[in-house]
Amino acid sequence: MQQKLAMGESVDEEHKWMTKFVRELKKEGFIAAPMIAVTVLQYLQQLVSMVIVGHLDQLSLSSVAIAISLTNVTGFSLLSGMAGGLETLCGQAFGAEQYQKLGTYTCTAIMSLILVCPPVCVLWIFMDKLLPLVGQDPLISLEARKYSMWLIPALFGASILKPLTRYFQSQSLIFPMLLSSFVILLFHICASWALVYKLGSGSNGSAIAFSLSTWLYVVMLGSYAIFSSAFKKSRITISKDSIFHVGEFFRLATPSAVMVCLKWWSCELLVLLSGLLSNPKLEASVLSICLTISTLHFNLSYGFGAAASTRVSNELGAGNPQAARVAVQAAIFLSVTEALIVSTTLFCCRSILGRAFSNEKQVVDYVAVMAPLICLSVFMDSLQGVLSGVARGSGWQHMGAYVNLGAFYLVGLPLALVLGFPMHLRGKGLWIGIVVGSAVQSTLLACITYFTNWDKQAKLARERICAERPSEDMESVE
Repeated sequence: MQQKLAMGESVDEEHKWMTKFVRELKKEGFIAAPMIAVTVLQYLQQLVSMVIVGHLDQLSLSSVAIAISLTNVTGFSLLSGMAGGLETLCGQAFGAEQYQKLGTYTCTAIMSLILVCPPVCVLWIFMDKLLPLVGQDPLISLEARKYSMWLIPALFGASILKPLTRYFQSQSLIFPMLLSSFVILLFHICASWALVYKLGSGSNGSAIAFSLSTWLYVVMLGSYAIFSSAFKKSRITISKDSIFHVGEFFRLATPSAVMVCLKWWSCELLVLLSGLLSNPKLEASVLSICLTISTLHFNLSYGFGAAASTRVSNELGAGNPQAARVAVQAAIFLSVTEALIVSTTLFCCRSILGRAFSNEKQVVDYVAVMAPLICLSVFMDSLQGVLSGVARGSGWQHMGAYVNLGAFYLVGLPLALVLGFPMHLRGKGLWIGIVVGSAVQSTLLACITYFTNWDKQAKLARERICAERPSEDMESVE
């Protein structure tokens, strides 16, 4: 009799868990799907810039390609990574129903990111002096600097835009971002075409259009945040509390930026290393194709990571550790499913995959050889994208930063150098190194997630969000 009761309770518990799991899948799907669309639309802005400039001349295309790569690595990726600190603070504050703190934290993030912009601008201003030091053509370097200078307004715009998107994301209000991103893409296409071809601004016209698009995006989202009733409780306001939270924001934002930048820099370094191989033109072309495919897939994994970050942070802030655990399980299930679909599709299309980027048989055949490695990379990136989202939602970005440092700079890149050069595996060896680094990264993040004490994380979240200012504590004592 007791055994039957125990079995009945076990079945009942299983049914309850499945119900919660399915409900969580729906919640994360409603966040992930539009976030993927938003990320793709934002990525298409840079792609449009490349396509429009590509029809001018080879110098314009090469200089813009280098400028976009370097401004992403040194500027926009840095801001995007730092804004990840807001996913912890705003997400947990929303879950804890401390709605007024969402506006305060967002204002803090905007001020902090603006402070980061001037040093980055100095680097861009002297880009024509720095690029020749790493072997770039002086003429290309000069044109890249001119393009980068026109992107400086976009950098300051991004310092406002990145926190705004996290502010919307933490409240699961993705549709306004989706609509705005679509409008901005249409505007960017029209503005780029008009400035480059009709007004004769050349490649710089594309950069001007990107800066205008960024600020228009800021105006659209900012206006919605100010006037929409959806943000009545969490309105962004400038106050002394915004300054008070700067230190707390940087403690989360710095490791969050390191997490993003270390992976990004390792991939860019890989392409630079390919130029030292015996057939640099072929190797660089193939690795650039691999990196492009990986970047395109990042839009998918980022969407699932954003959903995981939002749901985990909301539940931890609300003091629901078990719900946070279910959110992690649902996010991993979605990412593994997506990874299997994408990697299987790429593998089945491996013989024609290269034709989307080149008509040269040598390049197409080489990409077909690299396809299994690309599939492995896609699978690992899906896992790490979601697990990194869990890290941002939980607030343990510092551990993620150490993981990325060890995975890519102590394992991945050294192995890539050994396989690519002494072992003569060329570009294939370089990419194997990065795949191994990604595998180490995903494994370590998975272990940290598996052994996470969610009750403790929920308690830390409540302490982080509900803590009062020291001045308020002193007043209460008096």
